[in-house]
Amino acid sequence: MTNRDRLTVLVAAYNEADNLPLLQPRIAAVLDALAADHRVDGQVLYVDDGSSDATWEVMRALAAADPRIALLRLSRNFGKELALTAGLDRIDEGAALILDADAQDPPELIPQFVAKWREGYDDVHGTRLEREGEGWLKRSTAHAFYRVIGRLSKTPIPADTGDFRLLSPRSLQGLRQLRERHRFMKGLFGWVGYNRVSIAYHRDPRMAGHSKFNFWKLWNLALEGITSFSTAPLRLATYLGLLTALVAFLYGVLIIVKALAWGDPVAGWPSMMAVILFLGGVQLIALGLIGEYLGRLYEESKQRPLYLIDVWQPAQVSRMPDEARADVVRDITGRTGS
Repeated sequence: MTNRDRLTVLVAAYNEADNLPLLQPRIAAVLDALAADHRVDGQVLYVDDGSSDATWEVMRALAAADPRIALLRLSRNFGKELALTAGLDRIDEGAALILDADAQDPPELIPQFVAKWREGYDDVHGTRLEREGEGWLKRSTAHAFYRVIGRLSKTPIPADTGDFRLLSPRSLQGLRQLRERHRFMKGLFGWVGYNRVSIAYHRDPRMAGHSKFNFWKLWNLALEGITSFSTAPLRLATYLGLLTALVAFLYGVLIIVKALAWGDPVAGWPSMMAVILFLGGVQLIALGLIGEYLGRLYEESKQRPLYLIDVWQPAQVSRMPDEARADVVRDITGRTGS
């Protein structure tokens, strides 16, 4: 570690025009405090994931008011996982701290993350103690998902932990080598490994707007995570097929013994239909699981770019020499009264 470290706060946003003006002053206050203590030179990188509202205009206004803000606009909406990837790919110096645009993860905890980073940890992630502003169904399904994937996957994925985390330079370097198309970022963070530590916190409700993740999107994200980091569903389909074949074999033996011993003058149509429907259902489930994995192989085989960039605007502070950058940060700190 050097005396002055670099930290980039990464915020990926999709239709968050109402939240960003409320979030940025909180981030700026934290960065001002870190700079005033001569610990960290910080900047903010906003990624616009193809928003259809005024998010990009709000980002440009924020960047015009603070030279520490960099902007990245994707050519269309690629989804949060790829928007985060695009932002992380642009951070070539220092550490990165991922922050949700809805401000549910408090930026006031950033100094605690930085302190753990300076202790030698590469992945400092926030673990939610409670999720305010969310219904019991969403909380219970999220709780169940983390337990299920924790049992199915060999990759360590901390329970009740989202994208709120700080990644060291070597963690970022390792993450850039993972270029798969179907990206479940929580799993990729865990796959990189290195020294990891958790910080427990209480998640706040959204400051404005509503979540862009409905239950259908959350279900698809859960399916993405399980199929990306575990082959257990395929193995389960194999075991289910073997069990079904064994039951069918034993049932066939029973039918033969019954016919030889007592005869069977009337064929049982209900039992026959039950067996056919049961076997057909098991086969369709197995084929569906195989199809999920084959579909992902098909997408990977195309080798398309992960994302396309429309606009890239680096932070003005990042273009300056160290001495000039420090002067600008001190000037901003003085003007904000920190």
